[in-house]
Amino acid sequence: MRKFRTLREVLLEDFANREEAIDYLQLALEEYQVDGETAIFLDAVEIVVAGQGGVAKFAQQTQLEPKALEQLLSGNEAPPLDTFALILKALGCRLTIAPLAEAMPAVAVAPETEEVHVENVA
Repeated sequence: MRKFRTLREVLLEDFANREEAIDYLQLALEEYQVDGETAIFLDAVEIVVAGQGGVAKFAQQTQLEPKALEQLLSGNEAPPLDTFALILKALGCRLTIAPLAEAMPAVAVAPETEEVHVENVA
């Protein structure tokens, strides 16, 4: 009999690969910039953390309590920037800022054109 796997099981296996995990975070961040869904973005971060070794490992690396990290990743509110930066550092990446356009016009640019990148630092 063929054994079926859940989507989470497939993602956990995929995200054991650091490059795959970082690419997924990049995509999740781009989607967040379009839809603003914090909970969905945090779900993406949580599955990457799980695939890269789990909450206990990252709690130790970030010096956060495991329970606090779990709550942070399962919440609906964005974590403080310094805390998020610690998580990204433990994943081996960081946020970078890119200009919206070469020559910035005097008018506002639509949110879907904003760019923020997760950068691989290893």
